[in-house]
Amino acid sequence: MLRPRDTPTRECTSLNGLWRFAVDAEGVGRADGWWRHTLPGRREAPVPASYNDLFPDPAVHDHVGDVWYQRVIRIPGRWEGQRIVLRFDSATHRAVVWVDDTEVAAHEGGYTPFEADLTDLVEPGAEHRVTIVVDNTLSWQSIPPGYVEQTPDGPRQRYFHDFFNYAGLHRSVWLYTTPRTYISDITVFTRLAGSTGTVDYQIQAVGHEEHDVRVTLRDADGAEVARATGSTGGLTFEDVHPWKPGEGYLYHLHAELRNADEEPTDAYTLQVGVRSVAVEGNRFLINGEPFYFTGFGKHEDSPVRGKGHDDAFMVHDFALLEWLGANSFRTSHYPYAEEVLEYADRHGIVVIGETPAVGLNAELGATLAEAVFTTFSEFTINSATQDVHRQALAEMIARDKNHPSVVIWSIANEPESTTTASRSYFEPLVDEARRLDPSRPLAFANFMSATPDNDVISGLFDVLMLNRYYGWYKNLADLAAAERNLEDELRAWTRKHDKPIIMTEYGADTLTGLRTITPTPWTEDYQAALLAMYHRVFDRIEAVVGEQIWNFADFATAPGLLRVDGNKKGVFTRDRRPKTSAWQLRERWRARG
Repeated sequence: MLRPRDTPTRECTSLNGLWRFAVDAEGVGRADGWWRHTLPGRREAPVPASYNDLFPDPAVHDHVGDVWYQRVIRIPGRWEGQRIVLRFDSATHRAVVWVDDTEVAAHEGGYTPFEADLTDLVEPGAEHRVTIVVDNTLSWQSIPPGYVEQTPDGPRQRYFHDFFNYAGLHRSVWLYTTPRTYISDITVFTRLAGSTGTVDYQIQAVGHEEHDVRVTLRDADGAEVARATGSTGGLTFEDVHPWKPGEGYLYHLHAELRNADEEPTDAYTLQVGVRSVAVEGNRFLINGEPFYFTGFGKHEDSPVRGKGHDDAFMVHDFALLEWLGANSFRTSHYPYAEEVLEYADRHGIVVIGETPAVGLNAELGATLAEAVFTTFSEFTINSATQDVHRQALAEMIARDKNHPSVVIWSIANEPESTTTASRSYFEPLVDEARRLDPSRPLAFANFMSATPDNDVISGLFDVLMLNRYYGWYKNLADLAAAERNLEDELRAWTRKHDKPIIMTEYGADTLTGLRTITPTPWTEDYQAALLAMYHRVFDRIEAVVGEQIWNFADFATAPGLLRVDGNKKGVFTRDRRPKTSAWQLRERWRARG
């Protein structure tokens, strides 16, 4: 699914802004056909944004179930004869869309786009009513999973991930056109051989009109470097300028459909970074050179707007990464907005892309939701969940496959990985990911209780990504023991698997301004001392090829005894003020170059 953009044959317009908004507290909107008329009440909500923190109302903040958005749009008269499409970049966690009284789309999954062809339903020049119902409910068959507990005070959502279950229209909404015969998808794979670059491409087109495919590749200055014809082919050229970390050099692949009269029927331009990614033994290679990840697990999270995408926060966060000397981040624990990956492409920031599969773990469920269950069973996470997981994986790869910044696919965060049931669950997903994209290494973020002795799925993957909290959840306030235990475990992993190791989570909760002479848990001094301890260990172990701290910034969570107004493991506060450890990291990472 190609991202909407203006081209010589296409036009797009944003539907962002204030939409009419209603919380369906009684769950009657679908039965009463709310889409057939103006939504009840007078509330409005911004798009994009989470709705939870917009209003000083606990009933909105903690709502479980449907909310409704609605606005009236006018189709430009000049769009007569064009294919007209309505697109939502995301709706968390599932949605149904109507235009006027007609249902046009339904989608499961909160972090990937979906769209509806409105060509035969709307009239250019006329007004039409767009209504979408968004359901934030998590179940055993959703990704991420959860369950709803019925209480005397109403339903309560339980879930097994440690970030707040923000919901709503978190990303942009678009109305766009294509010709009736149009380019529906482009896939590129890139290769390097010395100074020679190759871009292998596949162009998919839809429509009844006969057409030829023309492809031209231009450099960043607009000079043509290669051209080809046909829907599948390769563009090979000399003096390639590779995409590399710290330098997001991009070529422009221009694809055209031409009819029998040699006239352009459709045109689309895709930015392409020419680079290679490989794993050799315990080394991670980008363009044949060893790469060491420095950076963070992050969240799409900020005050008031929750998980709503915000360009100002995005630019500021990337600027802070640059200030620190960080070169990478993981999209924990879901695919981020496409604007984020495009920015990473342009600026040479390396990304680990992750599915929304977080919380597939009974041990975490017992801690975060006080729930006792078996992770994989007929009644909990089962084959239906696996199907939804497979869809989420496929949609992430389909959306993000052409981004040079994305170098690893992470299938899940901290799932149970020590049972035969976990092996049966994940092995088909690994096979599917390799089928969909054979060009990128695969990984998952390994939970702390899954050790080299009991883990049964890491052998399926190319890279070991470990989340470890020695010195915090284990060996609290005993950094000497934490250092010994961390090193012992990492060396055990290297003996069992000859694979690169990225520490994708490590850190300590820290209250800003709390200082002590002797580093004590929750102080800025303890966070700095703990991170320094981890770095000493990493520097002693050759197989460690990356360090991504948990977390970039403090973020909102469900309430809990271990959470003081959210998770405080950030190196920055939620409003992006640096803690002491930020200066320490800046010195370490900028010295690495």
